[in-house]
Amino acid sequence: MMGKLYLIPNLLGETAIGGVIPEDVVHIIKNIKVFATENVKNTRRYLKKIEKSINIDELTFLDLNEHSDIKDIETYVPYLADQDVGIISEAGCPGIADPGAELVALAHKHNYQVIPLVGPSSILLALIASGANGQNFSFNGYLPVTRPERIKALKVFEKQSAVENRTQLFIETPYRNLQLFEDIISALSPTTRLTIACDITTENEYIKTMSIKDWKHVKPDINKRPAIFVLYARSF
Repeated sequence: MMGKLYLIPNLLGETAIGGVIPEDVVHIIKNIKVFATENVKNTRRYLKKIEKSINIDELTFLDLNEHSDIKDIETYVPYLADQDVGIISEAGCPGIADPGAELVALAHKHNYQVIPLVGPSSILLALIASGANGQNFSFNGYLPVTRPERIKALKVFEKQSAVENRTQLFIETPYRNLQLFEDIISALSPTTRLTIACDITTENEYIKTMSIKDWKHVKPDINKRPAIFVLYARSF
């Protein structure tokens, strides 16, 4: 019997499993023996949190991260010939802002069924909590590291948002969150809306939308915390 490729959601932070991972998803996870994952150590920990009775030593873990070569990923496809395989990202849903998409594409190419499982997505949750346009939006991943290029990218996103009524979402390495925030409030229009969604689904969740003009009077506590930034070039 041909296996299926399951896209398994992970936690976004320190959250109880029952609060964000549905029971039927937990049941599916418990029956999978092969996992393609960004970080094996963290995946082992996550699976033990899902179900303490899972025998980790009986499982097979395949590296699927930013360093994985497409030729290596192709060697994972034969596992699907007779068993299910699960992809687990470091956080949230696989296939968005992680390398899981490569294996998903290969599964489709070889006619294996791909099944996305319900779970938390920081990108989607930030968008729906922002009050920005949910019908026309772009997730842009990481911005350039150098400040001049980063500011240039921000201005391009803002212009696109204004012209096309498009919501722009992006992320940053947590220790650079404040640098990005300072660039946003110094370089963009005072009337543009900025949403910061930080530690989503955890006890320390922080989600706030204000105009950039108002953000200039606030210093959000976002240093070294996972965050989604949402730009919308419309005034309230």
